[in-house]
Amino acid sequence: MNYINEYKKWINSDYFDRKTREELLNIEHDKKEIEDRFYKNLDFGTGGLRGIIGAGSNRINIYTIRRATLGLANYIIKNNKEQGTDRGVVIAYDSRYMSKEFCEEAAKTLAACGIKSYIFDSLKSTPQLSFAIRYLNCIAGIVITASHNPKEYNGYKVYWSDGGQICPNIAKEIIKEVNLIEDYSKIPTISYEESISLGFINILDEKCDNAFINSVKSQIIRQDIIDEYGSKIKIVYTPLHGTGNIPVRRVLKEVGFTNVTVVKEQEMPDFNFSTVKSPNPEEIEAFNIATEIARKENANIIIGTDPDCDRVGVIVKNKQNEYIALNGNQIGALLVNYIITNNINSINLFKNPTIIKTIVTSQLGAEIARSYGVNCLDTLTGFKFIGEKISEFEKTNNHTFIMGYEESYGYLIGTHARDKDGVVSSLLISEMATYYYSKGMSLYEGLLEIYEKHGYYKESLKSITLKGRDGLNKIKNIMSYFRECNIKEITDVKVKELKDYLNNIDGLPKSDVLKFILEDESWIAIRPSGTEPKIKFYIGCKGNTVEQAENIINNIERYIERAIKTI
Repeated sequence: MNYINEYKKWINSDYFDRKTREELLNIEHDKKEIEDRFYKNLDFGTGGLRGIIGAGSNRINIYTIRRATLGLANYIIKNNKEQGTDRGVVIAYDSRYMSKEFCEEAAKTLAACGIKSYIFDSLKSTPQLSFAIRYLNCIAGIVITASHNPKEYNGYKVYWSDGGQICPNIAKEIIKEVNLIEDYSKIPTISYEESISLGFINILDEKCDNAFINSVKSQIIRQDIIDEYGSKIKIVYTPLHGTGNIPVRRVLKEVGFTNVTVVKEQEMPDFNFSTVKSPNPEEIEAFNIATEIARKENANIIIGTDPDCDRVGVIVKNKQNEYIALNGNQIGALLVNYIITNNINSINLFKNPTIIKTIVTSQLGAEIARSYGVNCLDTLTGFKFIGEKISEFEKTNNHTFIMGYEESYGYLIGTHARDKDGVVSSLLISEMATYYYSKGMSLYEGLLEIYEKHGYYKESLKSITLKGRDGLNKIKNIMSYFRECNIKEITDVKVKELKDYLNNIDGLPKSDVLKFILEDESWIAIRPSGTEPKIKFYIGCKGNTVEQAENIINNIERYIERAIKTI
């Protein structure tokens, strides 16, 4: 793609609105910026789009949204013509800048293609979108969100009729359709008002929301404990300016948690996310205000959800009454332990009860599950693969889904949604904390109890951000180094196995992921991010003590740092 020619097309064509052309004219002397905006089309990846908001073919804007939607529409028409256009597409949006506008733009493009859509009357969480697809019997779904990314980003995720994100076989075909679209000016669209009058755009009422909330509440395991202690345990909750505010607060209140303090400064939608550096519950700084409130209130637990409410972060007290953050692996292990041990009689009656996690997630949850006779399956990174397994279980009836989770703070209990759900996770985490509270324990003490029984598991994630075309090349070079250098030892421990997931191993689809398993059972997984300009190194180990586990992790981190410097 000749980026200068593409840039000139955008500034000279009347198809692009005045605001877009003015933005581009303001960078006419910045060749590096022009190149970054136009050296390629914004990639429609295996889940959809994610990028910086702005003018240009390599940015997310109303034109790249139209292009992606036309590709989806063409796929639906070609492959599901008999039912796809009638079943329609449900679209949700979060609190980010331009999310509502992008939602309406997608709906108008679908309408111009003869496909009806359902859109919510206000911002909604990603799990609500996943639920709504099957509730409304839609052929597909779209959610406008960039999840936990910084405020400059927005995104466009596509879901299929099973309620899960599109998996590689469908994504591959949609990508083909999107890539066929070269001339933006030929993308059809009609006005929002006309789309509604013709019945192509339909506004959803509260029935869908109510059905979702009822499905979430049905996942409660120990209502008896909530009834006795739900008014006593003190919870601080922050939606981080996102979509979790209404559904999380509603579900907690309706089941009996009456002592919930909401962080007022982060309660309302704010596309600037003005109180945080990044609205990411994986980052402890996002909880600064919530932690101050928790100290004043002497709260037992802090819960935070990201802007589209699919991820959940948790902060708990240790024995010294200090507030410390749990990571995604620890939260997942606690949930696995709680759900199985408090529901063991029912689980024992299920056919092949199974939890599902990703290949970069700690082995602790698997160890806990197997100790109680529950299976554990691994999938590739990305919750779409967990959702795909749930649908497979329902078709074959060979397994019963108990829970799915991944290290990046995403969990799903129940099958009402087919993506990670911050609403049901907040509910079950609150219930779990109440269970330990009833025993005179904190969640932190519950975690220590698990470590004492199953071993001291520790994990670490090292992310390296490499932006632009040069960064993309650097990421490729790093992957090539670790793939091709025949590494025999890491930190003086022999490599027992190298798993290259480009080779369809373990019955999983091809993926650009490497996993080194060492003789002491520690491991390193390496993968480029699918949504950000990053390469990620996941590290895991099991020690006999906390100190031993930390030492193993520290040694591996230093090894990675040295290796990166040589590439």
